[in-house]
Amino acid sequence: MAIRRKSTKSPPILSHEFVLQNHADIVSCVAMVFLLGLMFEISAKASIIFVTLQYNVTLPVTEQATETASFYYYGIKDLATIFFYMLVAIIVHAIIQEYVLDKINRRMHFSKTKHSKFNESGQLSAFYLFSCIWGIFILVSENYISDPTILWRSYPPNLMTFQVKFFYISQLAYWFHTFPELYFQKTKKEDIPRQLVYIGLYLFHIAGAYLLNLNRLGLVLLVPHYFVEFLFHISRLFYFTDEKYQKGFSLWAVLFVLGRLLTLILSVLTVGFGLARAENQKLDFSTGNFNVLGVRIAVLASICITQAFMMWKFINFQLRRWREHSTFQTPTVKKKPTVTKGRSRKGTENGVNGTLTSNGADSPRNRKEKSS
Repeated sequence: MAIRRKSTKSPPILSHEFVLQNHADIVSCVAMVFLLGLMFEISAKASIIFVTLQYNVTLPVTEQATETASFYYYGIKDLATIFFYMLVAIIVHAIIQEYVLDKINRRMHFSKTKHSKFNESGQLSAFYLFSCIWGIFILVSENYISDPTILWRSYPPNLMTFQVKFFYISQLAYWFHTFPELYFQKTKKEDIPRQLVYIGLYLFHIAGAYLLNLNRLGLVLLVPHYFVEFLFHISRLFYFTDEKYQKGFSLWAVLFVLGRLLTLILSVLTVGFGLARAENQKLDFSTGNFNVLGVRIAVLASICITQAFMMWKFINFQLRRWREHSTFQTPTVKKKPTVTKGRSRKGTENGVNGTLTSNGADSPRNRKEKSS
């Protein structure tokens, strides 16, 4: 009688989706702690700092002071608000990953490399689309498009409306949330430096526009940039499903160059000419005035260096694509074997390609010899 032995196999390793869901559950519990803190008087004061926007001021809109509006400025407490909405961004990231991207990945059966790139483009395309629509709404409601001189007129605009401040808080929270996502998504070590570079560039420029009271210029520059980046990532999603799809990349290449030119033109026009001709050019931290020569040079230098870096990466990307495309389309020419005249005659007599056929013994010459 055979005795069954107990299996000594190790327990199955937790799947990647379960690990992501586990982290999302922990983060959602932490976020719920701050929300539940609003219900109790003891913890409400501390929870409000994380959940709501801080540093609001109520000012009259009309001269008779019959209507008032709330405006905001920035301060150290904004870090707490950014932390809370960073948790919200992690939760939203996990929802999109589980209910949208993972289902598509199971159907398409991507490789590991395409799987990670598909997830990256899927998350970024959703964020860019949402931010672009939100930014356009702010530009229209704040009359930034109808009056471009508002970019440098009445500087410094140290008071912001609710939607402008909430937009910048959300942007900073999203890009800060990408740091823990590098661990949650099990990003490869060779891809981490590339992602850290563009995450750092986003945080540097968005935080710089927020702290230097250049929020109007930053908002105008972010909207077209986000639209171009959305077009690239949505084109890459279509490319993963059909590798023959190239139209989106061609349109993106044109708009990318135009976007870099628009960024340089608006930056030079606002910082180099508009702010340079302003009357108040004294450094004053209390009023948030940073309109001095050194700050203007630093702002223009950082923008120009970033645009040059992006163009350099863009040119390398296009050269690599053209090289791969030309290699893929080059047909392989097969050399035909050279056949001599005598060899072809021998091959004709013996059959096909010089091989002896069944009719070889009954050639006309052999029949003549037999008859004689």
